[in-house]
This record gives sequence, C-alpha cells and structure tokens, in this order.
Amino acid sequence: MQRMGVIFDMDGVLVDSYQPHFISWCRLAAQQGVEMTEAMFATTFGRTSRDIIRHFWAGCVVSDEQIVDWDRRKEQAYRDILAENFPEMDGAAELLSGLHEAGFSLGIGSSGPPENVDVIRRHLRNARWFKAQATGADVTYGKPHPEVFLVAAGKLGIEPRRCLVVEDAPAGVTAGKAAGMAVIAITGTVTRDKLAHADHVVDSLRQITPELVTSLIGHEKRL
Repeated sequence: MQRMGVIFDMDGVLVDSYQPHFISWCRLAAQQGVEMTEAMFATTFGRTSRDIIRHFWAGCVVSDEQIVDWDRRKEQAYRDILAENFPEMDGAAELLSGLHEAGFSLGIGSSGPPENVDVIRRHLRNARWFKAQATGADVTYGKPHPEVFLVAAGKLGIEPRRCLVVEDAPAGVTAGKAAGMAVIAITGTVTRDKLAHADHVVDSLRQITPELVTSLIGHEKRL
C-alpha cells in the first residue's frame, strides 16, 4: 500500500494560539504606536507576520529592514507567551500517536517562522512523530497559496493526492485544496460556515480518526 501523509497547520490546530498571538500583536502595536483590534486580528489567520504588517501598517513601516524588525519583535513576544503556559489543543497528543501507529507519515505546514515551530515541537507531546516541516522560511507565498503544503509533502516524499491537511483557517483550507489534498477543518478559530469548502469539518481533534483520514484521502473528488 502506498504511504499516506497528514500535514498539520499548528496555530489553532495543535496549539490553542489565539490569545498568545493576539496579545503578542497588541504588544507590538503598543510599542510602535499603531492600532491592532480584535476585528483586525480576526482577518490575519494563515498569513505570515510580514504580510500582516505590510497590510495594516504600510504607512508606518518605510523599509524592509523595519518590517523584519517588527516581525522579529512580534514573534519573540509570541514565543515568550507560549513558553510561560503552553496551550496544547485537547486531543492533539492522542491524535498524533494514533495516526503514527496507523502508519501515516506526519508533517507540519505552518506560515510561522521555524523558531515558533521549534518552540511548539518542544512543548507538544508526541511531536517526535513529525517527520518533516515546512514553515514561513521555506516558502515565498503565504496561504491561501498552496506552497507550504506542497513543500511539506515533498519533504515527506509523498504525492499531494496521498496527503490530507488539518487546518483551522479559511485561507489554510483553500491552500490545502489548491495543493490537491483532502482537508479536514477544525472549528474554533472561525465558525463552521466559513470552513465549508473543506472535505470534512470537526469541532474537536478527538473526532479525527485514522479511518476518517483514509476515507478522505481515498476520495478522488477535490473541490
């Protein structure tokens, strides 16, 4: 039987990162004298930090070097918050173990910088089962572009059509579908109706089983 892969986004999927990210954006905004509201934050899921800075504060950052500096400050604040009290998603460790035992190859496809992924992998139980990762440092385009998932599949050595993505954001679902992969979306970051373009939607990681993943990867129809 051909190998199958499961590629996980991290924020909002394996780590409940909503508040850590929002707080870190607010800290950066306060330092720089700009605004970040929760309504603004809600539009950022799946995008790289540098894209977000350019989108909201183009008139305040006047050089690439300044964007890099703001990005560095924001992401360091996020890592500091995670390290203080790591918010692992319910069912994450059990799901990783179950998929590994069922023979799936596991990967990460995250828009975040590798340092963020490293922090999460150090704290997340059963993260040792990940065989590959693709981060914001590996790609030119953020989600909804499919690049990060295609890079992750390439590192796993598995064809995209034999992979499934687990995502929480509409942009991530779009990216997974554009990569030619099946997609399971988990609610929490956004409501179920905004994830309707996924192949399957769950409210908890505990609702994902190896049997469900196999059935979705084996379904040839892709939106």
